[in-house]
Amino acid sequence: MPQTHQRREGSAPLRPRRLATKSLPEHNRRNNRALVLQHLFHTGPMSRADLARESGLTRVTIGDLVAELQGEGIVHELGQRPGARPGKPATLVEIDADAFHIAAIDLSPEDSFIGVVMNLRGEVQHRLEQPLAGAMGETAIEKVLQLVAGLLHMSSSTVLGLGVGTPGIVDGAGVVRQAPNLGWYDVDLGERIRRVFDYPVYVANDANAAALGVRTFGSIPTGSVMVVRVEHGVGAGLVIGGGLIEGEQYAAGEIGHIVVDENGERCACGRRGCLELAVATPHLRRRVAEAGAAQRDEVLKDAGHALGIAMSPVISMLNLNLVVLSGPADLIGGTLIETARNTIRERTMSAVSNGLDLRTADGDEDLVLMGAGVLVLSGRLGVS
Repeated sequence: MPQTHQRREGSAPLRPRRLATKSLPEHNRRNNRALVLQHLFHTGPMSRADLARESGLTRVTIGDLVAELQGEGIVHELGQRPGARPGKPATLVEIDADAFHIAAIDLSPEDSFIGVVMNLRGEVQHRLEQPLAGAMGETAIEKVLQLVAGLLHMSSSTVLGLGVGTPGIVDGAGVVRQAPNLGWYDVDLGERIRRVFDYPVYVANDANAAALGVRTFGSIPTGSVMVVRVEHGVGAGLVIGGGLIEGEQYAAGEIGHIVVDENGERCACGRRGCLELAVATPHLRRRVAEAGAAQRDEVLKDAGHALGIAMSPVISMLNLNLVVLSGPADLIGGTLIETARNTIRERTMSAVSNGLDLRTADGDEDLVLMGAGVLVLSGRLGVS
């Protein structure tokens, strides 16, 4: 059974790939377990014969693995497959979604930290909010710990692990190298949480987490997507061919400080006219309030134009067909996204822009939380 109280030193953020073929002989039992769980997670109930056929593993191996997973409570039997078929009726098995819970946390909203308790299918069981009240540095870390304590108290099942999506640059060991909006520099957030609660903890950039949420729980026809996250800051998560792109310095998708207006306001980073000043929620809400109702659309057009300028070369270089814009619906929908779409069309070849589906994350406001859950599913069960 997964050891939920075992310390996992240096738990790294997810670098997932979807297992699709038979494990080679040198692969260990863990990979075979993950292969079985991947098929059950993405396909639903299957018989042991189905699993053997789809995975390429032998029936004996499948039988042993299913028995092992049943013993740990991760998989259970549903009974016989309905419908008349020749031979002995097959018994279906599936992942027991409620056998374990996952605590997932989103630290990207402007005014609060948000956490949920979800089951193994990503279905939210409980939700909790921790007001931020301008907290930074050590005070913000204390608020994270308070949120974790509340979530663990709410869970009615054994907690498999904790996943955290945070603004900023997060390295391969889960250390927050830079999160200026929270005043964090070289903060080993995962270790701080583990030290108090002694659970496996996985930390990733919030936009990367959102991209993982789309990839695992959404539908990506081509296996590639860019998720642009607009909240306290602005960042992009990239999944290409099913794999997360993090970059050599783990800063892939840090588009918030791309200069879009050289004569613009001075940014906290020292440059003028960064995208974050044009689009991030605090700055955009301030300008909308100052402009008033009559000029609201003009402010949103300017923001959409700036976003389109920043996204155009990325979309053109990677020939992306799906871009999801995630953030406050009252700001990013309508005028802003339409202007961004038009700007991209003006700045890219028709062969690129004609195939582009630029959409808001309607009904998917929990993308970061879903992705934080994927961090745990991948790290603990090999499911992504």
